[in-house]
Amino acid sequence: MVAMKNFEYAGFWIRVFATLIDAVLILVITLPILIWIYGIEYFHSETLIAGVWDFLLSWVFPAIAVILFWIYRSATPGKIAVRARIVDAKTGRHLTTAQCIGRYFAYFISILPLMLGFIWVGFDRRKQGWHDKLAGTVVIKEKKLGREPVKFEKEGEWGSNRYS
Repeated sequence: MVAMKNFEYAGFWIRVFATLIDAVLILVITLPILIWIYGIEYFHSETLIAGVWDFLLSWVFPAIAVILFWIYRSATPGKIAVRARIVDAKTGRHLTTAQCIGRYFAYFISILPLMLGFIWVGFDRRKQGWHDKLAGTVVIKEKKLGREPVKFEKEGEWGSNRYS
């Protein structure tokens, strides 16, 4: 196993904070557009999806944005803000496109049973949620003193001596 001395697994609360940053950013971008299209009545509707633009702005475009951020930056803006990134769990390398897409859709599996797949991050040794386990990913961040370093089975891009 290759250890990365300067990195640790990102825990539950730092990931929650990153998710909140992402959620606020998405709301700041999409809500004004949805209100412009549907009016204030948008908030009083009892339907799950108000129309085509609601579906695109609330579901499709955020999914595409998240996946593209993972592909090109290994993190969403929230994870970038907390200095965390998502890497392959075995090698520490950048994610493949398939891992990014799979990880996104695995979120729904983590959500379904009362969000247990996300809560799992708080109890797992490698701080992996179910979506991470299914996609073969881990979330890492710069290490604080005294914490266990990240370990990978194979030496990868992040695991090389350049970063440790």
